[in-house]
Amino acid sequence: MNAEPADFAQGDPAAAEPQEIARLRVAIGRLHRRMVQRTSGNLTFSQTSALVAVEKMGPIRLGELAARERVAAPSMTRTVSGLVEAGLLHRAADPQDGRSFLLSITDLGRQFIEGLRTERNAALAEGVAQLTREEYAALRAALPVLEHLAEQET
Repeated sequence: MNAEPADFAQGDPAAAEPQEIARLRVAIGRLHRRMVQRTSGNLTFSQTSALVAVEKMGPIRLGELAARERVAAPSMTRTVSGLVEAGLLHRAADPQDGRSFLLSITDLGRQFIEGLRTERNAALAEGVAQLTREEYAALRAALPVLEHLAEQET
């Protein structure tokens, strides 16, 4: 990591240099990919994302989950079927709409997610442990900004 902070167009985020944006995208992408590859378990990225979404949102209809995950309903049907078969999600009739069903996470699903989070935290901690004090301080200072970026809707 460079000792100098990134210059994002002398402090004007709206004028951020495309090269700096690309560096940020690549760095975040590599870090995410490395963590996922080391801790994926037996699930695909889509399955893990759907499982976490159901955990976060509570009982949800398949169509709502597909919209939230930005995939087509048939794709989400395949994704969810594997999670139901694995015992990670439960499918039950929607009491308000007999034509639909609700998805909810099972205890096994919660355990799986907790284990995944523990593994990913450990994998990330290994990398953080390799940082210098200065790099670690810069990372801590950047956390609120990264969290803000992650929360933005695009």
